[in-house]
Amino acid sequence: MKQAKISEAVVRRLPIYLQVLNELHSREIQTVSSQELGVKLDLNPAQIRKDLAYFGEFGRKGIGYDVIYLIEKIRQILKVNQTIKVALVGAGNLGLALCNYNKYAKDNMKIAAVFDVHPDKVGTHINQLIVQPMKELASVVESENIRIGIITVPAHEAQNVANQFIAAGVEGILNFAPAILRVPDDVRIHNADFTRELLSLAYYLNHEDGEGDTDESAMD
Repeated sequence: MKQAKISEAVVRRLPIYLQVLNELHSREIQTVSSQELGVKLDLNPAQIRKDLAYFGEFGRKGIGYDVIYLIEKIRQILKVNQTIKVALVGAGNLGLALCNYNKYAKDNMKIAAVFDVHPDKVGTHINQLIVQPMKELASVVESENIRIGIITVPAHEAQNVANQFIAAGVEGILNFAPAILRVPDDVRIHNADFTRELLSLAYYLNHEDGEGDTDESAMD
């Protein structure tokens, strides 16, 4: 792999490429060009080639990319060719939905443990998982080598849960709570705030194309 600094935008596009490649593989398509990927993803083919070139030379001129080979390489880059265990805190409706998705996930990133603070939820089953009390989080994270934590609790509880994940040694957090969390520099955090995304989407509903961009361009 090349040593150039990889931007976050590139990393976020890799799972999209993988999703499309998996779909092509399911249809027994063996090769695909950057032009064909560009059409499917509504991206410039040159951008796709540039993104992949950060990690190596995977295509062949005049032929394109071998679908299975590129799937394997992107899985290696994303490190989902190895098992990565995940813990989830918050066994509410969203937590339940994520665990149900986890049941059918085909990659090696799996929710291995679920925790909740409410006694009426502790001990209940979500598929093959048993909801455990928060007091067991640290020991389970250590014993199961859990590297990622998911937070699906109310906003006022989110920072406390994040603190417990950090103290237990997780390396990354996916936060679904509508709260801005403070974490150390060595812990990666991604936010999936539905409210924020819906509010920003609402802005564009009654705007014509291009409207609303004036202020941003004026500030450049």
